Amino acid sequence: MTKNIYIIRHCKAEGQVPDAPLTEEGFIQAKELAKSLSDLKVDRIISSPFVRAIQTIKPFAENKDIDIEVDSRLAERVLSTAFLTDWMEKLEATFNDTDLKFEGGESSNEAAKRIVEVIDEIVVSGTEDTVIVSHGGIISLLLNVYDKSFGFEQWMSLRNPDVYHLKVTETGANFNRLLKD
Repeated sequence: MTKNIYIIRHCKAEGQVPDAPLTEEGFIQAKELAKSLSDLKVDRIISSPFVRAIQTIKPFAENKDIDIEVDSRLAERVLSTAFLTDWMEKLEATFNDTDLKFEGGESSNEAAKRIVEVIDEIVVSGTEDTVIVSHGGIISLLLNVYDKSFGFEQWMSLRNPDVYHLKVTETGANFNRLLKD
């Protein structure tokens, strides 16, 4: 058994709210992304419900003639529902203390559990090659499950868009970044 899961971070967006669309540059990036991934064999596409994630993968899905499934467990993690002026420091703290939780938010462990459930379901499904589209914070938490050194600094180095290939076999899992500088 080998499962290939392509993890895509959305293209450049107008903002962070769920209905924030891609920027003009983001739409161009989405078309370029579809072109650069055109040789991928894909059976299934699952996206965060956020507009920017769906808009990112739409050109690729249309080229492959594959429906986009939406899964709310791929939504970005909520750090807090309160306005945090020092949100970057707070976010970094959640990478060091994965149970740390702020008002109205999720701990890193809670958010990671959501996306890991999606991956676990893909692994036991009948499909071999799946694309998931999500967000930098929750993708970082997922990658940290497979490589504990993937932390705050690596989150900071993520790009919009970004693509990782997670390969899962009977003996384990590993990932590598597909988009090069």
